[in-house]
Amino acid sequence: MAADPTIEASRGFVDESLNAMRAAVAGASADALNQRPAGDDTNPVAVLVVHAVNSTRWWLSVARGLPLPERDRPSEFLTTVADADELLALFDPVAADCRALLDTDAPFDGGAIREDPRDGEQVTGAWALIHAVEHLREHVAHAELTRQLWEESGI
Repeated sequence: MAADPTIEASRGFVDESLNAMRAAVAGASADALNQRPAGDDTNPVAVLVVHAVNSTRWWLSVARGLPLPERDRPSEFLTTVADADELLALFDPVAADCRALLDTDAPFDGGAIREDPRDGEQVTGAWALIHAVEHLREHVAHAELTRQLWEESGI
């Protein structure tokens, strides 16, 4: 059975985004990963990474109609790390789960009605899949920009 072209395309975007997120972390200091770039109302790279990858796994599960993984969303926004290796140890297993959710020949029904676990509203499988991809990419861009700002600041 050939893979669904929507899943194939999504797999490409997710894989590219996860690789870019990992690159934004690699070799960064604890200060670079934990600093809030523009004050207390902004998120450091560590928060962006943990939140983005957990959210992606969650929304891909919704899209595929699979049980939701355990998740403590509020704690994602409190993440601090001692170094890049600690952050990658949090990131890598969840990123692998995200890839596994898309690395399957199981049929994808984009028109299937799913319940948005946040508020009970109904969404389609396609909506959840697209949301997972675009939300991840948005936070990858945030992490990349935050890392660039840190490096340019010379701190």
